[in-house]
Amino acid sequence: MTTHHRLMRLARPLTPGLALTLSAALVTGCSQPAAEGETPAAVAAETTPQDAFFAALATHCGKAYAGRLVSDDPVDADFVGAPMVMHVADCSADQIAVPFHIQVDGEWDRSRTWIFTRTDTGLRLKHDHRHADGTSDAVTMYGGDTADEGTARAQSFPVDAESIAMFEAEGLAVSVTNVWSVEVDPAGTADGRYVYQLKRTEAGGAPEDRLFRVEFDVTQAVEAPPAAWGWE
Repeated sequence: MTTHHRLMRLARPLTPGLALTLSAALVTGCSQPAAEGETPAAVAAETTPQDAFFAALATHCGKAYAGRLVSDDPVDADFVGAPMVMHVADCSADQIAVPFHIQVDGEWDRSRTWIFTRTDTGLRLKHDHRHADGTSDAVTMYGGDTADEGTARAQSFPVDAESIAMFEAEGLAVSVTNVWSVEVDPAGTADGRYVYQLKRTEAGGAPEDRLFRVEFDVTQAVEAPPAAWGWE
């Protein structure tokens, strides 16, 4: 089984205040990451937990961080100990793209990019899946919108109707109860983390429980990886 198809199984079965206001964090863009030593301060311009969450993620624009698998679902055995990097690579006032790179069997898979978008009612998370030649996978741009206000540090994204229809059409009905959750601390937070999680439960209608959770240390940046496939 190829590294890409092992990754695609994830689709089947990803606060304190801010030293910068939301607008300032976004204006800096990816070319100007948050300055070293910036620490959380009193909440400034954020008016909702989604605003604060989006602003916290924006403080990492241009930076990349190493991570690891922290869940223990047997289906993810190939990912135990595998090098992982997330890169807050592309930022605007309304959208932030975060490629997720993982090395398995000595090869880097750069097929997945998490896309966070501000909407009229909250936030949206979509998964852009590409092949190495940049073309879209048959299962791509799936995800969901926030169903509640969440918190400034954590937001959850239940699967949306469009994604459910795609999963069913592609024979992935096991994924129709997916809930993705993301946690993020602003740059400068002591012991700061970025966490991505996919979860579904029997109680929520899934045929069996499923948990995939990866955690990144955002206190120490690493060298930015090459662009995600299709984002060159």
